[in-house]
Amino acid sequence: TAQGGLSDQTLNADWTVAPLPAQAPPPDRAAGPSIFGSFNATFKNNPPLLDRWARILAALPASRLLLKSRHIASRDNAARIAAAFAARGVDPQRVETSRHLPSSREHLDLYNQIDIALDPFPYHGATTTCEALWMGAPVLTLAGNSHVSRVGVSLLTAVGLDDFIARDPDDYLHRALRAAADLPALADLRRTLRDRLRASPLCDAPRFARNVEAAYRTIWQTWCAQSASAS
Repeated sequence: TAQGGLSDQTLNADWTVAPLPAQAPPPDRAAGPSIFGSFNATFKNNPPLLDRWARILAALPASRLLLKSRHIASRDNAARIAAAFAARGVDPQRVETSRHLPSSREHLDLYNQIDIALDPFPYHGATTTCEALWMGAPVLTLAGNSHVSRVGVSLLTAVGLDDFIARDPDDYLHRALRAAADLPALADLRRTLRDRLRASPLCDAPRFARNVEAAYRTIWQTWCAQSASAS
């Protein structure tokens, strides 16, 4: 996990250790489209979320969206995704669904093909967000008012990516378009995000352990004080 510390190795499906893929140079978008991506579980793709993703694609006519999860590339799911975007006025050919990849290395290497990862809402990603950041792809998230809709907020705040935290759906669209237009900033993030993540509180396991210990001690002291008062 991120809180247990990230290294430059990963586990394959057969539990063998393999080197993590390197961060590739940022894709050359001077004459090509922006590529958005979401590698989150299929069940998180709800109608309001697809509405917002379709508006992003509509506002950037040359852009594309890459979706990947364990089951999304099945014939039925791929057809449903295509129909959903067609109903929202987006050519389904602009939305690609990736099959399940057998190794973690192949899965992570796929992040090198995207410019910006789109966090689903209201149910944010967690592992997928850390993976994207580790591979140099910034993640756009929408802040909600529950735990599952603030995981992305917590992760991005810890890495200093406040500019990728949207306040509402319209802000989500605005920030996506602004980020896609700033190619130098995306290139800089591609080069620096792994080191930023490694140096952030997310990868500081001793600090995390100390904070948990302090929380447990506070809970215990509060309970003792309340018990003494009740007596």
